Amino acid sequence: MKWLFFFLALFFCASLAAQKRVVIIGLDGFGTEGFKAAKHPNLDRLLAEGTYSLTTRPVMPSVTLPNWTSHLTGSGPEEHGVTANDWTISRHALEPIDKDADGYYPSIFKILKEQVPAAKTAYYYNWAELINSMNRKYIDEISFEHNDRYDSNYHKAYQFILEHKNEPTLVFLYSVHTDHAGHTHKWMSPEYISAIEEADAAIGALMDKLRSGNLFKDTYFLLITDHGGINNGHGGVSMSEMQVPWGVTGPNIKKQGLQEFYNSNKNTALVIAKIFNIKKRKLPRSWTGTVPEGIFK
Repeated sequence: MKWLFFFLALFFCASLAAQKRVVIIGLDGFGTEGFKAAKHPNLDRLLAEGTYSLTTRPVMPSVTLPNWTSHLTGSGPEEHGVTANDWTISRHALEPIDKDADGYYPSIFKILKEQVPAAKTAYYYNWAELINSMNRKYIDEISFEHNDRYDSNYHKAYQFILEHKNEPTLVFLYSVHTDHAGHTHKWMSPEYISAIEEADAAIGALMDKLRSGNLFKDTYFLLITDHGGINNGHGGVSMSEMQVPWGVTGPNIKKQGLQEFYNSNKNTALVIAKIFNIKKRKLPRSWTGTVPEGIFK
């Protein structure tokens, strides 16, 4: 009888470990300078419950598709081969050092589907080229919203979380409107700051819905971005472009607020894998990111 209780306890613990929920909040072009200048009470409230940095480094070049690919593949452009925004699976100069049967570099969505078969995955975005470097067959729900809109995707993300509340879930929720405000009006312009503050309001509304639905407390959240900017652009090596916020909260994350630690955009996928209890030996050998020290309990 003791052995029966022992195995039941192990099964119960394994089930709890498997039922993880991760929500990635991605704001394009959200540099550290913008973070410091804008008012974002909802992000502040969220990040105060975990650990965040304002000195995370994007990968180079400091442009969109290489960096979001790095976030989701645990590697830099020199490994995954995505070196520019016009990358497609059929047209690119640099071959990846690793790829699946369809030619895509292995993403966190692929690893999660293979290592946690019950996992549900979702990808919400409003910049058309963003998904080009991801193999869609590992993503259960995909939604693209036109003209920089994001409100419908935020609603869909909540519905997806609610529908799969008893399953391990990974949700990627991205908006490009912050980046486009910088390109149109200049980084650090009033319009750019307003775009950040509008995003914060949308994030706050989502957090409130998750709290009301009893879906907030046991959820891990990551705040990530790709680069900052200077004047009307980015892609260079100035500190305005090459320093960004990065944060994580959740049940097994230390509550320590702002901390400065060595971090890169290519570490994000490894943090997600650790949250889902995927062992390092089960990750692709081609991944070069690391889990930053001092963020897990």
